[in-house]
Amino acid sequence: MSPSVRTISPRPHPHFARAASLVAIAALGLGLSACSGSAPESPQGSVQADDRPVVLTTFTVLEDIAENVAGDKLRVESITKPGAEIHGYEPTPGDIKRAADADLILDNGMNLEAWFEKFVQDLDVPHVVVSEGVETIDIAEDAYQGLPNPHAWMSPLNVQQYADNMAKAFAKLAPEHADEFTANAEAYNAGLQQVQDELVSELSALPASQRALVTCEGAFSYLARDAGLSEKYIWAVNAEQQATPQQIASAIEFVKQNEVPAVFCESTVSDAPMQQVVDATSAKFGGTLYVDSLSEAGGPVPSYLELIRHDAHTIIEGLTEK
Repeated sequence: MSPSVRTISPRPHPHFARAASLVAIAALGLGLSACSGSAPESPQGSVQADDRPVVLTTFTVLEDIAENVAGDKLRVESITKPGAEIHGYEPTPGDIKRAADADLILDNGMNLEAWFEKFVQDLDVPHVVVSEGVETIDIAEDAYQGLPNPHAWMSPLNVQQYADNMAKAFAKLAPEHADEFTANAEAYNAGLQQVQDELVSELSALPASQRALVTCEGAFSYLARDAGLSEKYIWAVNAEQQATPQQIASAIEFVKQNEVPAVFCESTVSDAPMQQVVDATSAKFGGTLYVDSLSEAGGPVPSYLELIRHDAHTIIEGLTEK
């Protein structure tokens, strides 16, 4: 299924009236350099302009996937930085300037980037929703009940769809490199399939009741579905308030009933609520999982493949080791 490409037409919005003026002022200055560093130098030492088309993503996970598909034919940048919380991000005038100068914007969709519509409504830049074609899972509870769970990239199988969508979008942007984009996506998808196969194989020996993933946030619905795991979480989507006693009690009951050997929490939130579950059950704390953002280059998950491998290995070790 081909990803839809939509051009964001200008619409007046009072909140961004001032931002539009800031963009006009910023446009008089120098453009931003690529995230990967300074422009290349010629043999004589003079700086060369990077005239590759610019692809701007909403967060670092998409940036890394896109870089793998684009190779060196496109310049890929992320609006948010490593470690940033994506759900409630507030774009700056500088972000709007970067987006106005981009040739293509990639976003996850599924209501993940709540700020995205306001962010792009004054821009005339095509954008692609990279999750298009993924079979969605609706959130079953909390204020978000009935909405699609946005964390589709937490399944390696879904990210294969992301990569294919990106390859098709990039082929429209730079058709002379279409075959290379397709080949890059195929190679990347092979690595994703290895992670998926290992996860399923290692967890298959567990008793059915113990094939359960218990986390702080409900960010792993797609991973759980595609790995044959049941799922339990304390809250559905990143909570601005502390977990309620009822939510913690529900998680404790689930862990006890299913004799779940280990529970987990995400890097961007406090694990204190989950430690209460550990204290009240025989489960151990299995480790920290990564979801919304990559780490810096020297950190534990500097790429998406390393993120999903880390999470898969952490889950496997937590649930299978005695």
